[in-house]
This record gives sequence, C-alpha cells and structure tokens, in this order.
Amino acid sequence: MSHSCSTVAPETGSTGIRDFEKAASVFKALSNANRLVIVNAVTEGERCVADLTELLGLDMSTVSNHLTVLRNVGILRSERRGTQIFYSLRKPCLLNLFCCLDDFHEDGTDAA
Repeated sequence: MSHSCSTVAPETGSTGIRDFEKAASVFKALSNANRLVIVNAVTEGERCVADLTELLGLDMSTVSNHLTVLRNVGILRSERRGTQIFYSLRKPCLLNLFCCLDDFHEDGTDAA
C-alpha cells in the first residue's frame, strides 16, 4: 500500500459527533485481508469483478460477496456497463487510513 500521505485536518464546521456504529461497520468490512486488497486495487483505478478475481485468485462469487460488503458500507461505488460492473473508491479519504496502516508497519513495533 503505497500512497501519498499527509495529515488531513477535520472538516470545517464539524460538530465532533461521530456515528461509531457506522464506523464499526466500516472497520468490520475492512477486517478481511482480501477486502483490503480490493480497496487497494481500486485506489489505482476502477476494476471489474474479473480483474479482482484474477488478482485475488478467488472464485467470482467470493469476490462478488466481498464487493457487496464494501459497497454496502459505502466504501465502493459500482457502475454497470453492458454485462460488467465496475467498482471504484467512493471515499478517497480512506487512503488516509491506508497511510496510517503503513505507519504501523514501518515503525517496526510488534503487537505480540
């Protein structure tokens, strides 16, 4: 996961109130390594199920299920073109989380 990282300031006018249930559902969706690979792949451009199936080495129904989970929590958007559905990142701010995860990996601390 290599992305250009910078600290993002909170939105102007934000009340500071967060919907932690919604946040938990997003983290739950991201708690699967295959879904993280999918999110990382779509940061580089939109992808169809066939592309992601090849990338992950999983069957198409499994990849479709992962995509549904990510779409249902608002991480991905989908667009049908003919017989194919293309997926793209709906919330680019998610890249900040990936940068944060990179920081955890790079600092060398072991959670165990």
